[in-house]
Amino acid sequence: MPGLLNADPSFSSRQELLDLQDYPPDGDPGVDSQSHSSLGSAPRSPQSVGADGSAHSAVVSAATSFQGQLCERGHRPTEQESEQLCGWGALRPRALQVFNTPRWVLFFLSVASFLQGLLINGLVNTVVTSIERRFDLSSSQTGLIVSSYDIAACVCLAFASYFGGNGHKPRWLGWGMVIMGVGSLVFALPHFTTPPYQVSALQSWDMCSGNSSSLCDGLEEGVFGGSAGKLSRYCLVFMLSQFLHGVGATPLYTLGVTYLDQNVQSSSAPVYIGIFYTAATVGPAVGYLLGGYFLTIFTDIHTAAEVRPDNPLWVGAWWIGFLGGGALSLLVAIPILGYPRELPGAQEAASIRESEAHQGKDGGSIADPHFGKSLRDMPRCVLLLLKNPTFLFLCLAGASDANLIAAMSTFGPKILEAQFSLSASKAASIFGCLVVPAGGGGTFLGGYIVQRLNLRCRGIVRFCAACCSLSLLSAFVFFVHCPDVPMAGVTALYHPPQADHNLWEGLWSNTTSRTLPQNSSSLDERLVAQCNSNCSCDHQLFSPVCGADSVMYYSPCFAGCSSIKLNSSGQVYGDCGCVAPNGSAARFARAGKCGNSCRYMPLFLAVFFFCILFTFLTSIPAITATLRCVPERQKSFALGIQWILVRTLGAIPGPIIFGAMVDRSCLLWQDKCGERGSCYLYNNTEMSRFTLIAGVIYKIVATLLFLLASVVYQAPPQSPQSSCESTDPPADATDSLSFKTPPHQVVIANRHARDD
Repeated sequence: MPGLLNADPSFSSRQELLDLQDYPPDGDPGVDSQSHSSLGSAPRSPQSVGADGSAHSAVVSAATSFQGQLCERGHRPTEQESEQLCGWGALRPRALQVFNTPRWVLFFLSVASFLQGLLINGLVNTVVTSIERRFDLSSSQTGLIVSSYDIAACVCLAFASYFGGNGHKPRWLGWGMVIMGVGSLVFALPHFTTPPYQVSALQSWDMCSGNSSSLCDGLEEGVFGGSAGKLSRYCLVFMLSQFLHGVGATPLYTLGVTYLDQNVQSSSAPVYIGIFYTAATVGPAVGYLLGGYFLTIFTDIHTAAEVRPDNPLWVGAWWIGFLGGGALSLLVAIPILGYPRELPGAQEAASIRESEAHQGKDGGSIADPHFGKSLRDMPRCVLLLLKNPTFLFLCLAGASDANLIAAMSTFGPKILEAQFSLSASKAASIFGCLVVPAGGGGTFLGGYIVQRLNLRCRGIVRFCAACCSLSLLSAFVFFVHCPDVPMAGVTALYHPPQADHNLWEGLWSNTTSRTLPQNSSSLDERLVAQCNSNCSCDHQLFSPVCGADSVMYYSPCFAGCSSIKLNSSGQVYGDCGCVAPNGSAARFARAGKCGNSCRYMPLFLAVFFFCILFTFLTSIPAITATLRCVPERQKSFALGIQWILVRTLGAIPGPIIFGAMVDRSCLLWQDKCGERGSCYLYNNTEMSRFTLIAGVIYKIVATLLFLLASVVYQAPPQSPQSSCESTDPPADATDSLSFKTPPHQVVIANRHARDD
């Protein structure tokens, strides 16, 4: 990584030189006042330029040596230099200045983005079904909980990016992490304020016992150890927590990105931003893995569980991750709050950066030094950005991609679970293992390619369009789908006890290729057969079992099972009257869904890997192009407006639209005491078809918008027209930099800039 961050070998040395630029030229006897170099060093002149164009190499060693001499004198810095020291208030010890470099800023911001991704995009999505079961929440309530984060972010983005962009960015970032940490602790609070979770009263209800009681009656009696109505009120607590998450994370991807961009060279910025976003991409994947592990622990960790994790009534320790993540967020806020408004050398780095802002008709408004510092200028700032067609098309392209990314992050594990008959935990683990190398690697690789090829704004946008095209081709992997698992009463007929075996085989083969008629009868009528008619089964409790005949049944009761035993492989139900014998007299069923013999999973995962890779390859280049196509003073606000558009047009409606399409492929809905709940079983063919349609549409729109952004972009007159020219000044540009002699009493705060 250090080699990547210093791909330009002159960057670190040049940065140290620039740190000396602001000092007054008076009085150091050890420095030649005319050449501004140490005595004994060659004067700085055009003749000192090497054949490779490195004009500053001779001065670097002299300046570095002189910098060390100043640091050893121990004099106090001036007021101007004190503002660039690292610390908290008056506490700015010299030992902390080793962290006052862009690399350490990148480290702490990457940890912050990793925690944000782990908590909000990883753990929250993993524990949604668990808190539904624990607190008797409906799917609409949990959907509102998840959306509270984006709602809060949309409300705060404009103001945070507008005022934070002109303010002290590290303080906005640090206090944001404090708020996010408090939000995580609030999310875990309901676990400690509710009675213990009890499930033993429900264990006998899924057996064929002839008991006519209903699960709905049990809920009214409070068999869970608490009133369902009171528990559902905790929805407000989770919404408050998500709102705090949204407020706290708002500055991270606007002010954090611009703080990195303004403190490094433009050629190095894509790598820095790429590492930052890579951490944000890896965070959700780790959240999926950690969340899956915590859910294997019973929610009341000091209580012995009477059910196994494969039982649908099991609730795991959903709250542990939020306690740890909240504490880490509070800790990482401390060093971020200690950074100055700008790092040493930031002004000089900005002075040699070439502007690539799109040339519009209202560029003169930005020239006013007082413009953009008051609330009344905000509408004008928004109008200037919306009049920038390149910026607008980049935002719309990002929104189109965000539709698909948000939808797949929400429903990706569900698609794997339905297509390949996986358990929820295994599907989440596989999805997380895909996102880590593909999403994280694509995010970092996109920034590295831009830095390596020194692409300018137009070239970056064309690169995004090419990646979208490749991602579009890989999206056709959703043509691949597996056959539906036969489920008695839904996609297959029950085995008639007196029927000839060959006749039953013919009936079964004719019904597994299509769904049974669902409009002609209710769920109870379709699930009840002669073999379970005397069991008084309750369809409120979905506990699927796989019979010895490889047919899945709604529950052990609907399979006609009357006995149960435990072995090393889990729960095994015996004496199942509805299960057809598999060549022996045994009629048994195992807890859980049936697997299938689909062999497309390796092919699907391989192509899906490249689909994720090419999708995330555009993330950092698109952000880099956004930062370059707007004026310097509008970068933070531009990212804020972009995030608002991406969320309102992409991240928020994406899961809703995609979820509605997936719901159309549902074969079996949950019946929660007369109200429709979640979907238990999907039609794999329909799900693949709708996923393919959504993926192709979103990718075509994103590709066209990136191409339009490239066409309408107008480079500044002084900017090279080639899209592949370097964004850094030429090698001899250092001749135009003046280096002033620092005074005796100054301490150079950035003395350790090269010690990493």
